[in-house]
Amino acid sequence: MSKKPIRVTVWHEHVHEKTNKTVAEIYPDGMHAEMKAAIEEYLGEDVVVRTALLEEAEHGLTDEVLAETDVMTWWGHCAHDQVDDAIVEKVHKRVLEGMGLVVLHSGHYAKIFKKLMGTSCSLRWREAAEKERLWCVDGGHPIADGLEGEFFELPETEMYGEYFDIPTPEETVFISWFEGGEIFRSCCTWTRGKGKVVYFRPGHETFPIYYNKDVRRVLANSVKYVAPRSSAPVRVFDAPCIAEPLEEIKGDHEVDQSLHEH
Repeated sequence: MSKKPIRVTVWHEHVHEKTNKTVAEIYPDGMHAEMKAAIEEYLGEDVVVRTALLEEAEHGLTDEVLAETDVMTWWGHCAHDQVDDAIVEKVHKRVLEGMGLVVLHSGHYAKIFKKLMGTSCSLRWREAAEKERLWCVDGGHPIADGLEGEFFELPETEMYGEYFDIPTPEETVFISWFEGGEIFRSCCTWTRGKGKVVYFRPGHETFPIYYNKDVRRVLANSVKYVAPRSSAPVRVFDAPCIAEPLEEIKGDHEVDQSLHEH
């Protein structure tokens, strides 16, 4: 019996390509097109990839699209506030139900990531075209699968530095060092409900980051890693609910349910 492919939705803000000449020259078809190509390059027939953009109706994330998405990647930067709160709620619910989410670069400040983390997700940053060295600190992790060395480098990138205000990660796969001296937890994972979440740092729009073979591999590996593992029918409730007992409860103790309303 053949395994069903992972259904991936690459969500992208798609603003810089239309407003910044440098970005348009680097990514003439949009950053989302290169992310899609990277995932398909490394995962092949194991994935079916679609894209969704901020400018589309419902940001491209209709109920139908969300229902047909196993993994979503998220890149945003200058238009976080333009993402509709109702869409964020729907994406959040899907993660709790088991959809995987890979948040990229400046997506650390996206509404959906901050909601899932419950913190400010703030950090230090500097744009000085400096070198970044990403050290793999968990060589046995599936996200690092296929990399050739203990680290890989990006010759020019934007710096992100600690302190990164996130909950303690369940796993840290890469730690970055920058030419200016800072370090950063650049690939982290969490579980939220039934869903897995990965944050991966590289991806600044004015540098050709998504053409780098190691970044492309880590992106694809992350998609594969957060794909749903279980089909167990666990319901996610919008609010606390009274549970009817499965067995008879003996005794005549009566409870005033009004005292327990939430």
